[in-house]
Order: sequence, then structure tokens, then C-alpha cells
Amino acid sequence: MEYETIILEKRDGIACLTLNRPEVFNAINEQMISEFGQAIAELHRDEATKVVIITGAGKAFQSGADIEELSRMNPIEILRWNQGVVENFDALEKMRQPVIAAINGFALGGGLELALACTIRVASEKARMGLPEVKLGILPGAGGTQRLPRLVGKGIAAEIILTGDMIDSQEACRIGLVNKVVPPDELMKTSEELAKKIMANGPIAISLAKDAIEVGKDLPLDAAIQYAQKNCIACFATEDMKEGTAAFLEKREARFKGK
Repeated sequence: MEYETIILEKRDGIACLTLNRPEVFNAINEQMISEFGQAIAELHRDEATKVVIITGAGKAFQSGADIEELSRMNPIEILRWNQGVVENFDALEKMRQPVIAAINGFALGGGLELALACTIRVASEKARMGLPEVKLGILPGAGGTQRLPRLVGKGIAAEIILTGDMIDSQEACRIGLVNKVVPPDELMKTSEELAKKIMANGPIAISLAKDAIEVGKDLPLDAAIQYAQKNCIACFATEDMKEGTAAFLEKREARFKGK
């Protein structure tokens, strides 16, 4: 379908979703919430899409909420608006495909919360990140207070959230918020190379491993291990497992079919 606030491109198993409101640093508005949700549902159903890359048009990844739009809403309308964002990020996190956030510029507020809901984060050297909501007298409302501590630890997350200060990409990498930092002109190339590395492996195994990571992080360790074990055993019933082990023994590249 046609979108206005995002651009969705698919090529060779990789889907690139570009947030496309550069005139307002890709701020989230009601139309983007709707279109983003539709795109995520479309990609989740698309068997040809193996990895998703999310980035932003212009100078920002995403700068958070469209404050001008929110200023015209009453509290109930804001709640419904924010619930749409929460549901989108939850759906993104639960996608069967790995999702790479290619953070090209500012990732602030909801923009950082979007990146946190992705599986892996690659940042440009020019990227700046933060959760500045407390400077507006509010707090992160789309998962930042929960996903950030799980990723970087309680103390570091508390400092970022309670000061509202921005950090640069090198600091984000040091604390484990992003996986790697690259020059701006290498961001998409690096993200695509990472996507291709992932795609070279068994697609069912990738999907079930991602599921074990996402579900397991919220379970007690013993329950998480049992959950992951069931996913592992399920892989032994696949043609991909037979192909993978045969390729290993025959010292050749595996030809996975996702079956």
C-alpha cells in the first residue's frame, strides 16, 4: 500500500523502513502511528522479508512525539495516541524477523524508545540519543523506562532518564546501548552487511532464537532456559537442520530453505 509518513522498500530479503517526516525530524504523529503499524503487520506476514532495517530521512532517526499535535489533545486523546505507539513498539519487538535500527541522527524520546524496541542498533558517528521527557515535565511513556534498564542496567538508565541529557554515539556504544558506531556514509552499508550475515543462517533458527531472546528476558532464568530449549528442539524437526548439519560435515555452504 502507499504510505506518506514512511517509505517502505524491499530488496533481496531485506526491508528498509524509512521514517519520512524530515521537516520535523521525523516526529511521531497520528498518521505515522497508523502507517507504521500497518507496515509492521505487512512485514511480519511477508515470508520473503528476512531482516528489517529502520532508519530516518534527513538529519534525524526520530525526534520523538509531535508536540504541536499533542498540545491540541486532551488527556484521554493523548492516552489513545500513546497506546498506539506502545502497541507498535510491542509488535516491532515481537516480529519474527530481526530488526536493525540504523540510527542516522537524533534519536530522542519516542525515537530512542523505537530504537530500543529493535533487535540490534547501529549508529552513525553523528547520532545523538536521549530521553528528554523530564525536561518537559513528563516521563518516557512508550517503554523507555523499562527497555533501557534491561539493556544498559538500572544505574546508567536512571541517569539518562532522570537528567534528560543527550549522549553521543560513542558513549551509547560504550554503555551497550548501540552495537557499533560507523561513519555516516557507511551506516546503511554496514546495516545491510549485518542483515546479510544474519540471512546466511537458517531462517527458522533465526526466528526461534530471536523469540527465545525476547520472551526469555522477562522470565526467571530457569524458565527462560526451558523455553529456549523447546525452541531449540523444534529446530531438529526441520529440513534446515538436516541441511545445516550435512553442509557442516561435507564442508560446504548450507542452502537453507526455511522449512
